[in-house]
Amino acid sequence: MSATPIASAGALRVGTVDFVSPDEIKVSLDVESPEDVALNTGFPKPFPRLNGYVLVNTSEGYMVGQVQWITVQPSQFPKRRGVQDSSLIDLPHPVRKLSLSPQGTLQQIGGPEGENPYSFTRGLGSYPAVGDEVLLPTQHQLRAIVESGANRRVRIGASPLAANAEVKIDPDRLFGRHLAVLGNTGSGKSCSVAGLIRWSLEAAQRECGDKRKPNARFIVLDPNGEYSHAFDDMQGIRRFTVEDGEEAEQLRVPLWLWNSEEWSAFTQATARTQRPILVQALKTVKDGSVDENISSRQEMRRYLRTIVSLIQMAKNSGTPWSGFPKAKGFLEMIEKWKEGLTVHDSFSKCEKKVLDSFSDYMNKLLPSQQSAHPNPNLSKEDVDVLLCKAKIAYQAFGGSDSEAFPIDADLPLPFTGDQLLRSVEANAELMGVPDYVETMLMRIRALLSDVRMKQIVGSDEEVSGESLSSWLSSYIGNGGSTAGPVSIIDLSFVPAGTVHLVTAVIARVTLEALQRYRRLNDGKTLPTVLVMEEAHTFVRRYRDDPENQSVATACCKVFEKIAREGRKFGLGMVLSSQRPSELSPTVLSQCNSFLLHRISNDKDQELVGRLLPDNLSGLLHDLPSLPSRQAVLLGWASELPVLVEIDEIPEKYRPRSDDPDYWNVWSRKEERGVDWKSIADDWQQNASALTSDGDDQVDLQGCGETPRTEDIR
Repeated sequence: MSATPIASAGALRVGTVDFVSPDEIKVSLDVESPEDVALNTGFPKPFPRLNGYVLVNTSEGYMVGQVQWITVQPSQFPKRRGVQDSSLIDLPHPVRKLSLSPQGTLQQIGGPEGENPYSFTRGLGSYPAVGDEVLLPTQHQLRAIVESGANRRVRIGASPLAANAEVKIDPDRLFGRHLAVLGNTGSGKSCSVAGLIRWSLEAAQRECGDKRKPNARFIVLDPNGEYSHAFDDMQGIRRFTVEDGEEAEQLRVPLWLWNSEEWSAFTQATARTQRPILVQALKTVKDGSVDENISSRQEMRRYLRTIVSLIQMAKNSGTPWSGFPKAKGFLEMIEKWKEGLTVHDSFSKCEKKVLDSFSDYMNKLLPSQQSAHPNPNLSKEDVDVLLCKAKIAYQAFGGSDSEAFPIDADLPLPFTGDQLLRSVEANAELMGVPDYVETMLMRIRALLSDVRMKQIVGSDEEVSGESLSSWLSSYIGNGGSTAGPVSIIDLSFVPAGTVHLVTAVIARVTLEALQRYRRLNDGKTLPTVLVMEEAHTFVRRYRDDPENQSVATACCKVFEKIAREGRKFGLGMVLSSQRPSELSPTVLSQCNSFLLHRISNDKDQELVGRLLPDNLSGLLHDLPSLPSRQAVLLGWASELPVLVEIDEIPEKYRPRSDDPDYWNVWSRKEERGVDWKSIADDWQQNASALTSDGDDQVDLQGCGETPRTEDIR
């Protein structure tokens, strides 16, 4: 004969509620309640345990509480039910107590036969009252709690505190609102990240069937080369590294993909003089103004267009009438411009006439101002007339107002490194500041002379064969992801001075490509996941200062933009880090899901604690003692915080992040020889190549300080 519901509930009782608040429920355990293992739920269950679950009756069903702490307190009266103390004096009796964090409501539903008859939802409509019974959950109830939520499509592990119930996630929630995988070295972060990718693709493959491949896109930025063999058993995996081989393609991030902010950060261009020259040089080089095979008329038109843009820039800043020495510098620029207005025989009479008029007005400004005033200033009317005559001359050579500023400096249009150098030099001459760009030119030359960077940015001969569409197809994936669902970008051999820049360019171009995809496809997105290993190196918090324009800062700003805006364009982000306290607060605040492995450092625990709601702070006390492969999943991807034992990956497909086996090598259980000559030859091949070409090896970061005399300009 089956027990009645009341009898069943009585058998599962472990205590009563004696304190209620919105974020904490305190429970006094009965004397008869289990002290280590509970057998009254139909299967052996550890109780009481931190982070375990209990139920409390409410008007809407059961409140699910998670155990935050356990203690023993003395009580004035015995608590054994049905037993009266016959002694003359009541002695204090020890009472065990629990603190519960309210998690949600468990309701019984009339589901189909064979399915779990319970349903869990986050949040509480009503709280329990003091004196209500506290019950142990049955196996069905535990599974309903842990296996709650819709669209549970990808299994990532099992919950050891909930009868090994399956822990599954909804990819839309996990990747769509960014995930942070945090934990100490050796806690299993890399295996968790590789597993999330692998299990998501396997689940998508089962959904697609055998005839089609998943239309998924994962871009793994791997600074340590850990993931090179993590997906060897999967088809279509694309691998990119500095030195291409049979298993990987050559990593290519061409110069023309970099935007003006990235160029400014790399060259450390000063804001007052070098950055305007650099931006103007990028505009010039991207519209072909440095091409050699152009007619004299085309060359003059482009020259006049540059003058028009420089006059407009000076006018907008008020330089010509702002007093010495800026006005004097503007007059010196006019002298430089006038020297370039050479008349060619192929020019028409009209073209020669407007050039003469423009040149005559320049002559009129220069002598009158310089002779009359030792510290000359130009009036706004003088500059307006100068700009008008420059536009007339420009239009006479075939230009138009709409073409006066035709090129955005950030457009990804191909150009070579030599073309950029010539463009910077030419624009510095036009602006009358050739002496102030030497350090910037030195850094660009250093970049172009580094053999490893030549492999990455491409030689001048290779630029003509490159296209933006082929780059996007290779690194992000083409239509239907026929190129493969995963791109592994090995950054381990990228020079230290440019690794942040290469990472920033790849991440930014991916975001901007997906932005344009949505605009051209009626608001539909192309779901893509960007995985950043060792995120504390590339997404490091920085000093918010306009003068702080380092490459590392530029890289972090790119990821901050992805964190804020990526979701709208279908770009999710997975950050893996062992030092969360060093990560950008902006990026961490935008992560809505967390997979927390073992965290021992006090600062890291404190930071994670600030990310969690107050009623989940008890989870932090469990983090320092978590074994490898176990983690706490919480946030948007999980209906409630749950301890997960992550599924294992076959050893040969795990990321190469194992601890070094010192003892086996020291004790000669495993022989490991070393040939330093082969290592030295491999290491020195860059220097040998440079020596054979007659060039010097130049340190990308050792170009000296930028002269500050330009600040007076």
